[in-house]
Amino acid sequence: MQQNVSFDELLKAAQHSAVHLEMRDTYGVGDEAEDFGSWRRTGRRDTDPASEYWAPWVDLIQNAVNRGVNVRRARIVSEPVTEYIRYEHAGTVVNVHAGEQVRWLPRRQAVELMLPGCDLWIFDGRQVLFNHFTGAGEWSDPGLELRTERHLVKQCADAFEAVWERATPHAQYELL
Repeated sequence: MQQNVSFDELLKAAQHSAVHLEMRDTYGVGDEAEDFGSWRRTGRRDTDPASEYWAPWVDLIQNAVNRGVNVRRARIVSEPVTEYIRYEHAGTVVNVHAGEQVRWLPRRQAVELMLPGCDLWIFDGRQVLFNHFTGAGEWSDPGLELRTERHLVKQCADAFEAVWERATPHAQYELL
């Protein structure tokens, strides 16, 4: 396990692929609190790729995609979806604009899959960055754990691909 891992540096170093598996129905990460609160009050989500909220992410993803990195995100969700997933879905247009491919998999369609115990990123099929959260969806301490053991990376990559094959592309996924 490595501490003080920088996600940005891992993505900037990626040469071929960066895949993200999300499996929580709610997150409570501080940097989203204001935007989530605004969405809850108004029903409108910031979807401006150039906004202060989105621009750093959009730049990071676009730079990776422009270098030839295939960036994919798969989300496993319970249905009916939570309020947080509705919020996340409303902003996914910006992820797609940035160059991410995004798919959604209802949790009931994942029952036959062997999945890791937490969210993760896989870079170039060589490194897995596990994202650790508290029960309330906040980052735990430490929140990131980088692992490079071949068998573990392969297990996680196989799990991601199994989810990806079953999942529905964002443009076709309808919230329940």
